Amino acid sequence: MTEADTPVLETPLATSHVALGARMVPFAGYLMPVQYPTGILVEHQWTRAHAGLFDVSHMGQGALVGPDHATTARALEAMIPADVLGLGEGRQRYSQLLNADGGILDDLMFSREAGADGRLLLVVNAACKAADWAHIAAHLPAGVTLETYDDRALLALQGPEAEAVLEALGASVGGMRFMDVAAHTIAGVPMLVSRSGYTGEDGFEISVSNTDVVRLWDLLLQDPRVKPIGLGARDSLRLEGGLCLYGHDIDTTTSPIEGGLSWSIQKRRRKEGGFPGAERILRELAEGPARMRVGLLVAGRQPAREGAEIATKDGAIVGRVTSGGFGPTVEGPVAMGYVPLTLSMPGTDLDLIVRGKALPARVVALPFVPAGFRR
Repeated sequence: MTEADTPVLETPLATSHVALGARMVPFAGYLMPVQYPTGILVEHQWTRAHAGLFDVSHMGQGALVGPDHATTARALEAMIPADVLGLGEGRQRYSQLLNADGGILDDLMFSREAGADGRLLLVVNAACKAADWAHIAAHLPAGVTLETYDDRALLALQGPEAEAVLEALGASVGGMRFMDVAAHTIAGVPMLVSRSGYTGEDGFEISVSNTDVVRLWDLLLQDPRVKPIGLGARDSLRLEGGLCLYGHDIDTTTSPIEGGLSWSIQKRRRKEGGFPGAERILRELAEGPARMRVGLLVAGRQPAREGAEIATKDGAIVGRVTSGGFGPTVEGPVAMGYVPLTLSMPGTDLDLIVRGKALPARVVALPFVPAGFRR
C-alpha cells in the first residue's frame, strides 16, 4: 500500500472543524485543521492574549497498570530517564522514550492521578503511538500491563484567559500549578485536566471521552474569550516557546542532552542511571555533547525553514535547521537547529543558507518568548 492509499483517520471533532470553516490537511495519519478562516497569524495572537482551543485528539493516550506505584514506576523507569518513582500524586512530568543508544524514540508526558495507586497515565505523539505502544508492551515486566485508550479525546485550552474560562464553567482549576493533574466535571462531563500544554502559554490539557468531547468543545466555544486554533498556530507558538517537535528537532539520532532536555532528567536518575543509553547520556551530562540544539534569531524578514544549512561566517557548513518560520510575537523569523557545542553559546553569529543566499543569524537563549506557565 502506498502512502496515498493509506486511510486517513479523523478525530471525533472532524465534523465540528469543517462546520467552522477549517482547512483540513493530513497530519500524522489524521485529517486535522491547519487553520480556520481568520488565519494562522490571528489565531497565534489570540492564543497569546486570550484562550485558544486546540483539538489534539490524535495523540495517543494510555496507562501502565501495576500492583502499586513503585512497581509501575520502576517499569517505566527502565525505558525513560526521568524520575518516575518520585512523582507525587496529582503531578505530571515530561520525558523521552529511549533506544539502547540513548536516541529518542518519542517524547511523552506521564502523570500519576491522585488515588490511582499503581496507574501511570501516558500521552505520546500521534505519529509514533503504534510503535510506542508496541515498544512499551515488549519491555514491561510481569505484573505490569499497558492499556490504550482509543475511546478518549484530548483538548488543549491555552492562553492567559484559559483558567478564567474553565472556572466560569465550574471547574475549580485556579489552585492548580504547572504540571498538576486533577479530575474535574463540567456540565456533568467528567474529565481529567492537567495544567500543561505545548504553546509556552499557561493553559490546560483535557482528557475526555469521545462521546462527550463534541459537547465540551461546543461549550468552551460559547465563551467569547475562546477561539478554535489549528495546527499552523500551534506550530508557531511551540517554535517561539523553544519546544521540540518530534521527528524534526529530536529523533533517534539525538540524545536528550543534545536536544537541550537535560532539565527533564532528575538528580536521582543522573546518580543511579539504569535507563537505556545511560552510559552515553551521563557522559554527555558530565563532558558536554558534541552538538547542541540552539535558538537562532534571523536577521531581516525571510524565514529559514527546516533543512536549511547552518554555516559559520567563513562558509563552513556546521549544521541544519530543524524547525523554522516567522514568529508573530517576536515579529521576525526564528529557527532552531543543531550546531557544534563550541558554536552554541548565545551571541554566536552564523549564517543560514536559504536558496543559496546567506541569511545572518545569531544564537540566542531559548525560549524566544518567555513562558507563561503558572508555577
